[in-house]
Amino acid sequence: MSAMHAIDVHSPLDSQLIGWLPTATPSDVSAALAAARTAAPAWAAVPAAERGAAVREAAGALRERAGDLATIVETETGRPFASAREGVLAGAATLEQYAELGPVHRGRSLLGSAVDFMVPEPRGVVVALTPWNDPVAVACGLLGAALVTGNVVVHKPSERCPHTGLLLATVFRPCFPDGVLQTLVGDGSVGAALVSSSDVDLVAHVGSTATGRAIALSSSAKLLLENGGNDPLLIDDDVDPEWAASQAALGAFTNAGQLCTSVERIYLHKAIAAPFLDALCAKAREWNTDPQPLVDTRHRDLVHDQVAAAVAAGARALVGGEVPEGRGAYYPATVLTDCTPAMRIMCEETFGPVAPVQLVSSFDEGLAEACSGDYGLAATVLTSSMDHAQRAWRALPVGTVKINAVFGGAPGGAAQPRGASGTGFGYGPELLDEMTTTKVVHLGVPTGRS
Repeated sequence: MSAMHAIDVHSPLDSQLIGWLPTATPSDVSAALAAARTAAPAWAAVPAAERGAAVREAAGALRERAGDLATIVETETGRPFASAREGVLAGAATLEQYAELGPVHRGRSLLGSAVDFMVPEPRGVVVALTPWNDPVAVACGLLGAALVTGNVVVHKPSERCPHTGLLLATVFRPCFPDGVLQTLVGDGSVGAALVSSSDVDLVAHVGSTATGRAIALSSSAKLLLENGGNDPLLIDDDVDPEWAASQAALGAFTNAGQLCTSVERIYLHKAIAAPFLDALCAKAREWNTDPQPLVDTRHRDLVHDQVAAAVAAGARALVGGEVPEGRGAYYPATVLTDCTPAMRIMCEETFGPVAPVQLVSSFDEGLAEACSGDYGLAATVLTSSMDHAQRAWRALPVGTVKINAVFGGAPGGAAQPRGASGTGFGYGPELLDEMTTTKVVHLGVPTGRS
C-alpha cells in the first residue's frame, strides 16, 4: 500500500468527475484497528438490549437521510434514485430486524449430572468490505449483525462509491461509542492491509470472486465471503413463454444486471423457443427505452468483451450488443441466442444487462447444464411440474434455489453460497451465529466438606 493517494470518482451517468478522496494510509489502517481493539471489551460488555437499541437508532437515522443517500448512490453508481432509495430503506429494515434478533440470540443447554451451556460471544474486531451495486443495504446487513452481537467494525466501502460510504458513516456515528464503528476509504490495497492484519478476528466480504480468493489466501481470520455468481435460469416447456420471458428480463436486466443474484445464463426448452425469444426481445426493447448505466466504463467494457466474444463464436445478438455513442457508461439490455457452454458469456459472471440463451432438448439436459460450473450462489427454475421442481432443487449445487420467481423470498431469509461463490451465511438470523463464537461451560456441583 502506497503512503497516500487519491481516488477519483466519475459519474457513470455522464462521465463527469464527481470528486476525489484521499485513501487511508498504512498508519490510518493501524490506528483504526488499534482503536477498534481498544473499544472492543467495553462494547462487548454492553447489555444486548442496549446494543439492539443503538442499532435501532441507527436505522431511524438512516431513514431520515434516505433521500440524501439515494442521491449519492445514483451519482456514484448510476442506480436510479427510486431504486437506490429502496435499497437504503431495505438497509434500515435490516438494521431494525437485527435490533430485534440480537438481544434474543441464544445458545443451548444440556442437563446431566452437571449442566452444560453454550454462550455466544462476539468474535471481536470485524472488517467489513462491501460492494458498490447495493452499497447501503449490503453494508447494513453486515454492520447490523456484527454490532448487535457485540463486535466492533472497521468498514471499507467499495472505491467505486466512497462518498456513499462516508455519508453512511456520518449518519451512524452518533449512534455508537468511539471506536465501535469506523470507516476507511481506499482501494484494494487498503482492503488487503486490513484483512491481512493479525488484529482482525473476522472478515466479511461481498464482492468479486478474485478478491474473495485473495482474502482467503492472505487472512487468518474467520471468513464470510459472498463472491461472484453465474446464476442459471432453467425454463421448462410447460410454462407460459411470455410469463417466462418477463421473469428472465426481470432477472437479467434489473439494476442493469448488476445484482449478486442476477440471471446470468438461460437454459430454454426448444419447444417454446420462438414465442419466448420474441417476448424476451420485446421486454429488452422496453428496458432500453429508459436505460441505466453500468457502474463505470471499465466495467462496461468488460461486459461488452464477453458479448463480442460470444458473437464472434457464433451467438446472435437479437437485441443490443453494441456500445452506444455518447458519454456515460451505458450498455443496452441485450438478448443473445445460439449460445454454447464453452462461451465465456455462459461460464463466467457477466454482471451486466445480458440475457444469453442456450436451447436444450429436455428438462434433464437443461438441469445438467444448470448444474455445471464452479459457482454456487443461486439458481431459478420455471416449471409447472412438481416432479421437475423437486428434482431440480435437490440437484442444483447452489446455496439458494428459487422456483417460479427470479426474486423474492421470506423476510429474514438466509443465504449460504457454495463453491467459488463463497462461504458462510450472509443474511438472516444465521448471520448472528457467524458473527459470534461459542463458549461451552460445564457447570458441575462442588463436592467436599459440607
